[in-house]
Amino acid sequence: MAQRKKTTKQDDVLIDISEVSGQAEDFFGKYQRQIVMIGGGLLLIIGGWLAYKFVYLQPRQKEAVEQMAQAEYQFQRDSFALALANPGGGFPGFSDIVKKYGGTDAGNAALYYAGVSSLNLGQFDAAISYLEDFSPCGKLLPSMKYGTLGDAYAEKGDLPKALGLYNKAADADENAIITPYYLKKVALLSQKQGDTAAAKEAWQKIKNEYPQSGEAREADKYITSLN
Repeated sequence: MAQRKKTTKQDDVLIDISEVSGQAEDFFGKYQRQIVMIGGGLLLIIGGWLAYKFVYLQPRQKEAVEQMAQAEYQFQRDSFALALANPGGGFPGFSDIVKKYGGTDAGNAALYYAGVSSLNLGQFDAAISYLEDFSPCGKLLPSMKYGTLGDAYAEKGDLPKALGLYNKAADADENAIITPYYLKKVALLSQKQGDTAAAKEAWQKIKNEYPQSGEAREADKYITSLN
């Protein structure tokens, strides 16, 4: 008779929060890749402006963009290990771009790419390190930084930290894609933490303010279960 595999308390925590944190592939597969490309484009545009203002940065920025192309290609194919360390063709991965081109906007964008790649590879501490060093600009990128950091902390089992970051992600820029997605995580994690009032509030906000979102279609079911 086969023995039942023993599970530790930490295993139980990770299993319980799987719907909250996912594997960083759920949201990324649906929306985040497009947003990253937009955000990355914005970073590189800003980098171009900086290059004119600070002439010494121009050659490094141009070189960094060229060197990053292969890693971005692997990233778009979900080949996160290759994107991070060895994208092929003799080009550097995001981890090396970060080291070699720090101070450029391309190097800053590589921090986010490296963080997401590490998260998908289960390298949660590395993901946190990269993401904390990433400096987001504009409206969308701060939400994405906080939310991805939240996923990394949730996977590590630090649920209070994850919840705080999901709240920051939902509040950083209210829009029809990112906000309801992270409000759902706030609701589920609040419920797990025993804060039913906060969970109901998050679901109600999704229902009232983002009625066309996929998350809104689940709201009534969860609100009923919390009563």
